Amino acid sequence: MRAKYFIDTNVLICCHDDEQPTKKERALALLSDALQNNNGLISWQVVQEFLNVATRKFAVPMKVEDAAEYLQKILAPLYQIQPNLEIYQQAVVLMKEVRYSFYDSLILAAALQGGCSIIYTEDMNHGQAIHTMRIVNPFFE
Repeated sequence: MRAKYFIDTNVLICCHDDEQPTKKERALALLSDALQNNNGLISWQVVQEFLNVATRKFAVPMKVEDAAEYLQKILAPLYQIQPNLEIYQQAVVLMKEVRYSFYDSLILAAALQGGCSIIYTEDMNHGQAIHTMRIVNPFFE
């Protein structure tokens, strides 16, 4: 079985960015792998952030009906981490340890709880090791 990985919101957003075709292609390949091989996951935070951006901030915002379909077909199969006190406690510890924002630390804590060895994101330091995980920018050249 391949290692589990966490997909941050910014990667999902790139799947819809026609202005950056190379990034879009890489993001779609990662998403496809996650769905086909059941080795990628997301948390409640990623679901919330994505739906907010998709319906309000995309160049052409998603219609509510399209967002509901995307939630069902794409986000729901990846959604494995729900909020709990342990994640919040871990996030606070990580804030001090790695000096990321609270929200980035929540992503890290969710990925740790999910048993991920990689976090795919543009928002953190590419190559950085945190506990048992490594941060990877999937668009890094």
